[in-house]
Amino acid sequence: MLRLTLLDGTDAIVTVRNVPQTDAQVAFVQPVGAALADWRRDASLEITLLVCAGLVLALLAGGLWYLAPSAGREDEDAFTKELTEALPGCGVWRWNLARGHVHWSAPMYRLLGLEPASKAMAFRAISQALHPEDDLRGEIDRHLRDGISVFDQTFRLRHADGHWVGLRLRGHITRSTPDREPCLTGIAVIADHDVAPGSAEANARLRDAVETISEAFVLWDRENRLVMCNSKYQQFHGLPDDMVRPGSPYDEVIASASEPIVSKRVAVAGKDDNDSRTYEAQIEDGRWLHINERRTRDGGYVSVGTDITVLKESQHLLAESEQQLRASVSELRLSRRELEQQKQQLVDLAEKYALEKNRAEAANRAKSEFLANISHELRTPLNAVIGFSEVMQQALFGPIGHPKYQEYARDIYASGSYLLEVINDILDMSKIEAGRMSLDVDTIDVADIVEDSMKVVSQAAAERNIALGRHGPQHLTLEADRRALKQVFLNLLSNAVKFTRDGGSVDVHLSRSRGHVKITIKDTGIGIPEADIAKLGRPFEQVENQFSKSHQGSGLGLAISRALVELHGGTLRINSREGQGTTVACTLPMRPVIAEEEHKFAASA
Repeated sequence: MLRLTLLDGTDAIVTVRNVPQTDAQVAFVQPVGAALADWRRDASLEITLLVCAGLVLALLAGGLWYLAPSAGREDEDAFTKELTEALPGCGVWRWNLARGHVHWSAPMYRLLGLEPASKAMAFRAISQALHPEDDLRGEIDRHLRDGISVFDQTFRLRHADGHWVGLRLRGHITRSTPDREPCLTGIAVIADHDVAPGSAEANARLRDAVETISEAFVLWDRENRLVMCNSKYQQFHGLPDDMVRPGSPYDEVIASASEPIVSKRVAVAGKDDNDSRTYEAQIEDGRWLHINERRTRDGGYVSVGTDITVLKESQHLLAESEQQLRASVSELRLSRRELEQQKQQLVDLAEKYALEKNRAEAANRAKSEFLANISHELRTPLNAVIGFSEVMQQALFGPIGHPKYQEYARDIYASGSYLLEVINDILDMSKIEAGRMSLDVDTIDVADIVEDSMKVVSQAAAERNIALGRHGPQHLTLEADRRALKQVFLNLLSNAVKFTRDGGSVDVHLSRSRGHVKITIKDTGIGIPEADIAKLGRPFEQVENQFSKSHQGSGLGLAISRALVELHGGTLRINSREGQGTTVACTLPMRPVIAEEEHKFAASA
């Protein structure tokens, strides 16, 4: 308790109290004048009670002296009447504590709105009207046990109209009966004008405070009767209004609550003891409550329930998320092991691939070198064969004796020439694959090259009645290797004539577009199956069908043509349908973009 001066100069007293089970404190500030006013009222009440008690005792003493054993019943009634008239605002008590009989004066009955009775009452009837929080009999027993004769107790009795009446009973416990039975003789006065206003105000504040909290609150006395609860408690348990009145027995309240009150209960470890316990309960509608129960000093208990449904749902979601996370981690670990295994397999495959690639490249180089060497070795004697067969065919040194020798000379010359072409193709292919093919770039007229190439194949076309046609500008210049392009067009035109049926046609279209020259060769030949188009352009690959079997060839012409076009930075595309002919489109840049990388066949196919 502290004493201080307020801002307006008023002296005040400050009282600080700790809130049980929390770290909070409550401070009460009251002006000194108001505090002394309560003390003055209490002092006045004490003096009044002392005076009245003294008067009662004096009257009782006089009455005892006056009422001799020989006095009759009329004298005792007259004394009671005189005592009642002397204390009209006070109720006189005569209470045989051993037998439980209580005599009240008429004013005592009137204080409670009751009709006066001529006979004594049993204390059991009075206890039924006693407030649940007041233990009048317990205080009497304590006085008897401790040998205290002076009795001064404030309590509440229910008025006939239902409200509570605050009374203060003050008297003495004596053993004046012949049987030495303890009796309480005293007076009771209305204490509402001193006690009730402060108590009512405090109760109202307490109820307002309890009602504003978000938790469910209930207070029971030591006899398991309801003292107070808030609307949250009533709402959670579905209680009717008549079951939340003070004094309602616990069993009746629980019986009126919606069933089941608790469907699942989980104790919280480490919280239970003799005076308190904490647990979690799930009520009928599915909500969860965290309940704290604690025994009060007078033997009752208070219970506070906090709605933790959101927390429980969060815990449930967290548990599910944790389970899913564990499953995901397990899957990730399994996937990681699989990836590590696959990684090792890929490393092994990469090593094998690199080894096989090196072997293949070495074999390809060896093949190219072998073909180049063997081609060179074959060309020298082949040139002699061709040259001598040409001399014999022309009979430069005189006539040949037999006509068959002339025929054989022509065959030797033709076969040697064909073999020389094959060897030249092999040499060109070897140079291309080895990356040793170089271009001699110059400004040329591609239309002239196409014209010259058509003249070379015109005789073969005329022999089979195949019409050759040329479409486009008369002159079309670009920068390229003349010999390489002539070899390309000769190969393409030779194939077109070779695989076109008698009486067919071969048309050549020339055009220029966006810095490129496009030469398209279209025939009405046998066509190529769609599944076999991918084979075209590979070295030594030919599409086999009934018509192509009668035509010989190395299968290098188209592969060399594609490689030479790509060396210029161009493209060569083939479109064909079996039985409807083939179209080969060759696109060349106006200025060649010579590839810096080696032109392997695998890259160009």
